[in-house]
Parts: sequence; structure tokens; C-alpha cells
Amino acid sequence: MPYLCRDSRPQLPTLPGAARPTHSSGKAYEELKQECLCRGVLFEDPDFPACSSSLFFSEKLPIPFVWKRPPFWQHNEWLDVVIDDRLPTFKGRLVFLHSAERNEFWSALLEKAYAKLNGSYEALKGGSTIEAMEDFTGGVGEMYEIKKAPDNFYEILEKALKRCSMVGCSIDTSCAAESEAKTPFGLIKGHAYSVTGIDEVTYRGRQVQLIRIRNPWGQVEWNGPWSDNSPEWRSVSPSDQRRLSQAALDDGEFWMKFEDFKVHFDKVEICNLTPDALEDNTAHKWEVTIHQGSWVRGSTAGGCRNFLETFWTNPQIKLHLTEKDDGQDDCTFIAALMQKDRRKLKKLGAKMLTIGYSIYESPGRDGHLGKDFFRYHHSKARSKTYINLREVSNRFKLPPGDYILVPSTFEPHQEADFCLRIFSEKKAITEDLDENVAIDLPEPLNPIPSPQETEEEKQFRALFEQISGKDMEIAAEELEYVLNAVLKKTKNIKFKNLSLISCRNIISLMDTNGNGKLEFSEFKVFWEKMKKWINIFLQFDFDKSGSMSSYELRSALKAAGYQLNNYLLQLIVLRYSDEQFQIEFDDFLNCIIRLENASRVFQALSVKNKEFINLNIGEFINLAMNI
Repeated sequence: MPYLCRDSRPQLPTLPGAARPTHSSGKAYEELKQECLCRGVLFEDPDFPACSSSLFFSEKLPIPFVWKRPPFWQHNEWLDVVIDDRLPTFKGRLVFLHSAERNEFWSALLEKAYAKLNGSYEALKGGSTIEAMEDFTGGVGEMYEIKKAPDNFYEILEKALKRCSMVGCSIDTSCAAESEAKTPFGLIKGHAYSVTGIDEVTYRGRQVQLIRIRNPWGQVEWNGPWSDNSPEWRSVSPSDQRRLSQAALDDGEFWMKFEDFKVHFDKVEICNLTPDALEDNTAHKWEVTIHQGSWVRGSTAGGCRNFLETFWTNPQIKLHLTEKDDGQDDCTFIAALMQKDRRKLKKLGAKMLTIGYSIYESPGRDGHLGKDFFRYHHSKARSKTYINLREVSNRFKLPPGDYILVPSTFEPHQEADFCLRIFSEKKAITEDLDENVAIDLPEPLNPIPSPQETEEEKQFRALFEQISGKDMEIAAEELEYVLNAVLKKTKNIKFKNLSLISCRNIISLMDTNGNGKLEFSEFKVFWEKMKKWINIFLQFDFDKSGSMSSYELRSALKAAGYQLNNYLLQLIVLRYSDEQFQIEFDDFLNCIIRLENASRVFQALSVKNKEFINLNIGEFINLAMNI
């Protein structure tokens, strides 16, 4: 089960210097280091011990590893990962990542820290370049298939490089045998190239767009037009050649025409860096906002738009686009949705979920949008596809205005924590539509006797007199009998008996004199409430089965005057729904009574003694619902 995100308000990116310690002791690197120095011992990490469970979670050791000593951002926060320097070896050689020099260990130690963060070395299997770039920089990734790239692809790359983004490119392979194969033009298939520059030059009276590529091998270069020794450079002015640092060196870096680049390369990956990862003098920086959230079965795991009955229950983020791009009519932003901790949970059987999102034009009203909105409105934009990757990101250009972004899994009822990041050209404002708790509290109970009893009240009075005697007060056990006797005669509702717990909660809510019993005047006031709650329940018991879908609880509670944030809603669903995400009437009634009781107590305490309680209404209800 995912953790329930208590605070889904927009957040600023954290700074590397404020990294959160991840060690079980709560101590950061410097403190652990000083302890070892004082004790005169080498550090041994109890959180990631030198044993088989840190290597593999699904298989036994294939060979006998020996751990030897030689003579880093995740999910929107920088993490201080402390490791010892013991590394797995076989016959004196490092088993996993290693440098060409046998006495160089920085890469192996970095890999160990990454393995610890994800639970084991095996959990790193099947990773991607862009995933690693994100984890080591805190940036957000984009992937483009060059043959399907947008018309302004040159402009996208130009802006990315101005923002000091990390840009990589590659040529696809059709089979394993083609990996690292050299083409007639000197390019290597399946190889990870980096893009280091993009510019224009005047060539024979016209402007030509060029792109600079680097082979990390430091050799083997493009040999086509605009390569190091190609004749095209003879027609370029010396000043342009100096500006582009063009030199005929076999250093792995080369220029090529942008049109040729689109023909010969297949894929580009961009890692856009957050402002905290850039130098202060960087001219062009992204504006960044972040939201943390959870998909929880029964309440906020609604699946994609194909599942209309539950899609609307997913978390909803409002996006305010107010400033246009420089010289443009639209606003550019990147929306990146990341599912959290799936690698770490591999050992428990977790797999990458299929995720994506849709963006709708806001109808101009506040609050969580209901089912009918999505029934009659089409999305304005959406992720290219739902896919089982750790992160789905896409770039959009939309007119200024307000939009609603709905992140979801493809199938409903799938649980995960997620992080949603918005990178925008200009400042964008985001808010979680489910964050603020707005509760319409009923007026304090002041029973006013009606001038004339109704026929229903006469029947209740007779039943009261029969059970309670002359004092006309009943205890919880007697109230249980009265309510079940009356409700069994109600033909339009099908349910099991009300529980004694619900009846005790009713008395706690309605008992004004504190004697633990219910007077007839108090019962009459409660019965008016009860009839309202029965009608609300019937409204959402669509199949008249005596239970309602937990996904409808948000709407039912709103009809009763309660609009809760996702965190409280998730807690309530976890407590009151069954394994089929159904809530019976007794549970619904118990939930409503406890909410009303908790909110009224909070109101009374906050009015009488403002210093007595330092919780907000949501925190107080959370506490009261769990007592």
C-alpha cells in the first residue's frame, strides 16, 4: 500500500545542501564519519550490509562473491546516502560497474550508493539513461523520436542547451548483433552520444543549421558533410569557425547539418535541469512546481478516462498559465508524472504500473470536478500514451488560462505514490483541488418543539414510552432496537442491522445533557438528520443493493456538507470500505456521525480557547477519526 500523502500543496525543489538523511540512525554523512573517526573504526553500513540480500532479491548468488574494501536526488528531494566502502568482487575483480584502471573505485562506490537507494544491485537491472540522468541531477527527462519530432525541434534543442540541459542522442538497432556496429558515415549504432552545441552559419549566402555531437569514446566521428575535414568549412568565414570552435581533431566531437542529423539519428533524450542544479549566472532557467500524491484503491485510484465511473476520483491539479512565452502567443510547459519506489518494491513483487495523464480546460469553478464534467468534456491535451515507465513526460504549448491535470494509472484500483513536476518557460501557478478542507458545519442543536406532532412522531413517542418508561430516555442498546425496528419497515432501503457502535456514536453526537442517554426531543432532531442521510445514501446506492461504491463517497460526503482533501478521504475509505470497495449503510452512517461530532468539537474548542488546540480542522478530524 502506498503512503498517504499528507501535504499535496505545490512544493519548491529542495536544494542539494539540504539533503534529507536516509540512514536508519537519522544521522547524515558528516556525523557518521566523525563517530567512526572517534572510535578509530571503518564504517560498516547496517542498512545495506555486505550480504546476499543486498545483491539479489529473487535468486541465489550465481558465484561466491567476496566483499572487499579498496587501499548522490530521488522523487523531488536530495538524499544523503551513506555507504561503507566494501564492494562485491570475484577472484579479486569488481563484479559490477568498474573503471578501466584497477585502482579507481569512484564509479563502483557511486553504483553501490544507487543500489542501496533502490534496495539491491538487482533492482538496477533494466534501467534507462534518462532515469539515471534524472536521479543524479534532479532534472526532468524528455524523449523524442526524431522522425516524429515537432516542427520546432531545432528551437527545442537550442533552448535546452541554453538552459544547460543534458542532451543525448542515439541510433536504434534492429538486433543485438547491430549493437556498436559502425555505419559507412562513421556513426555507431546503439551508442550513447551527447549533443554539445547547436548553431547557424552563413554558407554560400544562406543560413545553415548545424548541430554538434560528441562520441564519449573520444574518437570515431561522422565523416559526412560538415565533418571535421569536409570542404564545406572552406566556405565559412574564419570568425564563424572560431565562434563554433571548429577544429579538425580526432577527439570524438563533430558538427553535422541538422537535416542530416534527423536522417541518421533516431532518438533524442533531454534532461532539463532544475534551477538549483544550475549556476546563478545561467541566463535561461525553468520555473518548477512539484506535487506529491497517491493513488489508493477505493478512493483515488480511478484509472484512465476509459473507466468513466471512477476516473473523476483521481487526484486533480489546477494549473494557471498566465504568462506567454517570449514573442509567442502560447505558454510552454513540461508535465512529468513519476511513479515512486517501484524499483525498491521489486523484491515484494511490485512492477512498473502503466501511467499517464489528461489535461482539461478548467470550467472556472473551484473544487474537485465530478463525473459529469468528464462525461461531457474532451481533454485539451494528454500524455502521448499510457506506458509502464517510471516517468511519463511531455511538452505542451497551450494558450494562457486555467487547466485541470488528472494523473492516473491506466487500470483502476492500482496503488502507487507519485510525483508530478511542472517545468514551465514562465512562472506557472499550481494548486491541488483536493488540498483544502472546507466543511459546512450545521448549526448547534437547539431542539425546538413543533406546535403539533406529526403522525410519524406519534408512532415514535409510543415506541419510546414502551421501551424507556416515564423518563422518556433510552440507552444505546435500546436505540439500536428502535432504529432497526423502524428501518426494517422502510421499503426503499436494503441494509443489514445498524450496529451498537453506531448507536453509541449517535448518542455521543446528540446527548446535550451528558447523561449517556437520548431524550425524545433529541431523538426527533436526530431523526430529521437520519432521513437526510438515508436519502443521500440512496442517491449513491445505484444498484439498490444496500451498499455504495467507495469511489462515490466523496460526492456523498459533499452532499452531506463535507468536502475533504484526498488524505482524509483515503483514510476514511481504508477504514469503512470492504475488499470490493463497497460501503454499507451502517458504515456510512457511522462515518457521517463521527465526522459531524469531530468537526463540532473542533469548532467548540477553537472558539473557547484558541491556544488550547494548534491543529487545523483536517488534522483534528484525522485524529478524531482514528480514536
